[in-house]
Amino acid sequence: MHLPSEIIKLYSLMGSTKVEQPVFKTFILGIFAGAFIALGGLGSQIVSCGVVPVALGRVMSGLIFPIGLAMVIIAGGELFTGNCLLFIPVLDKQIPWTDFVKNLVIVYLGNLVGSFLIAAFANFGHVLSLYEGELVRTVVNTASVKANIPFMDGFIKGILCNVLVCIAVWASYAAEELSGRIIALYLPIYLFVACGFEHCVANMYFIPAGMLAQYVYGWPGHISILGFLWNLLPVTLGNLVGGSLFVGGGYYLAYLKSVRGYEDD
Repeated sequence: MHLPSEIIKLYSLMGSTKVEQPVFKTFILGIFAGAFIALGGLGSQIVSCGVVPVALGRVMSGLIFPIGLAMVIIAGGELFTGNCLLFIPVLDKQIPWTDFVKNLVIVYLGNLVGSFLIAAFANFGHVLSLYEGELVRTVVNTASVKANIPFMDGFIKGILCNVLVCIAVWASYAAEELSGRIIALYLPIYLFVACGFEHCVANMYFIPAGMLAQYVYGWPGHISILGFLWNLLPVTLGNLVGGSLFVGGGYYLAYLKSVRGYEDD
């Protein structure tokens, strides 16, 4: 098992590798990551559809959704929320601010494309026709709630979400075996799903899926592009703060700043 002090040094050095990738490669890997997270979201909706009480439905969702991040980590992908940890090599002066921002923008757009593709496939392939319309109702209702979330709620839930997502990514680096990496990332992701926190990449699937279902299935709803953006703005900002400042900045202060200061002396 790698210790936290070893993980942060590894991630700081790895940051330059991530930002030096060709833009096209980063974008493609962003599409894969968005699709993987969206598939985890779709699966979580399928298994929790119609489950009562609602708390048990959250338990079922939490069991499935982490599969998305597991695919990102194991199969390879660039995920906006996880890449917020690149704030560590920025603080450690391994990469410049401009490369950090550029990477997040490219990955974010790739995640958006990948998530939307799964939302489209789920609708036009009639995957959502399961359970005699009950799944469509669930998908539309989920999207509607998210598209009307109060700004501050989205921001705070976004912070809490990405604290857990980045801890999951961090924890996966602690293990050397495949099974250990999956177990390590599984628990924090399960917790964020059970708590109902907000993940911008997951919402890139959840809300478009509901928007499309209104038209593909003729299901009544009032989900608009404006509502989609209203969710993404606070949630994305919250994810950025939670992952970059809270986890990245916090662990830099705890494990790297004191070490670098000692070396400088």
